[in-house]
Amino acid sequence: MIESLLVANRGEIARRIIRTANRLGIRAIAVHSEADAGLPFVTEADEAVCVGPANPAQSYRNVEAILAAAKATGAQAIHPGYGFLSENADFARTVERSGLIWVGPGADAITAMGDKINARNLMAAAGVPVAPGTTEPAADPDAAVAAAAGIGYPVMVKAAAGGGGMGMGVAADEAALRTEYDRVRAFAERMFGDGSVLIERYFPRVRHVEVQILGLADGRVVALGERECSVQRRNQKLVEESPSPAVSPELRARFLAAAVRAGEAVGYRNAGTVECLLDPATQEFFFLEMNTRLQVEHPVTELVYGVDLVEEQLRVAAGLAPTFDPDALAPRGHAIELRINAEDPKRFLPGPGAITTWREPGGEGVRVDSGYVAGNNVTPFYDSLLAKLIVNGRDRAEAVERARAAVAAFEVAGPKCNLPFFAELLENEEFLSGDYDTGIVGRMR
Repeated sequence: MIESLLVANRGEIARRIIRTANRLGIRAIAVHSEADAGLPFVTEADEAVCVGPANPAQSYRNVEAILAAAKATGAQAIHPGYGFLSENADFARTVERSGLIWVGPGADAITAMGDKINARNLMAAAGVPVAPGTTEPAADPDAAVAAAAGIGYPVMVKAAAGGGGMGMGVAADEAALRTEYDRVRAFAERMFGDGSVLIERYFPRVRHVEVQILGLADGRVVALGERECSVQRRNQKLVEESPSPAVSPELRARFLAAAVRAGEAVGYRNAGTVECLLDPATQEFFFLEMNTRLQVEHPVTELVYGVDLVEEQLRVAAGLAPTFDPDALAPRGHAIELRINAEDPKRFLPGPGAITTWREPGGEGVRVDSGYVAGNNVTPFYDSLLAKLIVNGRDRAEAVERARAAVAAFEVAGPKCNLPFFAELLENEEFLSGDYDTGIVGRMR
């Protein structure tokens, strides 16, 4: 097993990785910005190194500073968490060329899945269903209009290099398509350094369902069930649950088989997620993208399958067998995750500030993965995620009841917080029925 691990991330996910490292007796090394010096992940690590000022480009995305910290502390491996450098193929290659162990998929797999058009084409060749769309970038608005004529309106306009719900727009007609094309292209050039745009069919009523995969050290790819991620704002997730209330056993078998094929098509190793869109009317599903990293929502899979995915990541990176029998994976119960963000519960706009009160709920079936404690300052420099509230129960009804009690008991004061939204959602008849889609938050507003 790896003996020393540098965590190239911050907040909740850094703290969560450090917790597993501590349990396994692995020396945990944190890197942090000047703004994050007082956060729990820094003090809970065995060693911590400041790698720059608050600006992520000068700290958490500063490859030179992170590698220097790894060398100075004698780190054996680097875990990138999610976000920042986690899906940067050049960083993965640089880590390995430096003689360190990269805790993630190979750089070639990251590259292959990083471009949405290339990923679509690879998946189609592997027999994974893909939505009708372009097989190469739309060079200009006229090309986009020509593509939409064959696909049919409405269409989704997407940045080929985008991710995390960023760089997307919907067009219901030619005029809107021309406007969205220019907007998405400009955004993609600014954010990703790549203005390539693809056009896909847009499904007005759709569910977002994803499959957790794990590429093992022996070359096999296994699937650890699906997660329902349809409660979203601005195409970004707020709630995840497993198993999905929309997925029958027959559909689940098709989902998992397609996800395994997707992983095998790129020789996938380590943890990853195959994201799909599900048409609830026809029960058809289509490949959306593959996230070549650990997902924010991985805890719901951990609770349903009884595994520690960070430990499994470390074992794969070290060339070790998993702790579980890949041929005997079986889910148990139901889990729900709520993303507690520093944002107002109505418009979901960020609201940073100093935390004056922080009381986490507890009890049977309740887990909190948090990045902050009372006295910490939530700055505007990073994502608004404060904590993840995860509950599990024998079935969905019990999980929902535990979520209600946990939300009521969770106290946060200082920054804005979206806890009131979750209290509302957990009483919403559409959500409670399990028959909801990605438009549910809009209908609540």
